Amino acid sequence: MKKMFILGFVIASIVLFGCSARSGMTFFGEKGPAADSTKSENQTDSTYMINKEELKKRLSEESFCVTQLGATERPFDNKYWNNHEDGTYHCIVCGQELFGSDTKYESGSGWPSFFKPAKNDAVKEESDNTLGMKRTEILCSKCGAHLGHVFDDGPEPTGLRYCMNSASLEFRKKE
Repeated sequence: MKKMFILGFVIASIVLFGCSARSGMTFFGEKGPAADSTKSENQTDSTYMINKEELKKRLSEESFCVTQLGATERPFDNKYWNNHEDGTYHCIVCGQELFGSDTKYESGSGWPSFFKPAKNDAVKEESDNTLGMKRTEILCSKCGAHLGHVFDDGPEPTGLRYCMNSASLEFRKKE
């Protein structure tokens, strides 16, 4: 577990540095909706249109890099890893509800972790073999934004750990 954490920290640091330091915000071969060459420049799927220029204006540089280029934010230095308020987590790009605070738990990874999505169809999975690792990438099912990855070392009842980037999420406090 310690080796996995250290490796994750190193990779996250490299990816974040690469995203903010390079012109055009590309690195390691773009991933996510901004890089999908099979779709028009402003479309990720048939249900949601994305205008990259508008997103660059609306999102922080970090949120853009994470959601559109597949970057990873630093662990323990992000907005929601230590959030314990009741509410829901939504996609920062399209607003779709992704996770409830009732499924959030302390994984020790430094990123907000959940054991299941709000709805089964809220997220979609894709194989991710970047950086010499075999992982399962999690994307918003509505707009295709990169959210994070899922691992099989989570708590019951699912045994899954949806390890998400705070930069891809918007928290809405329960009223």
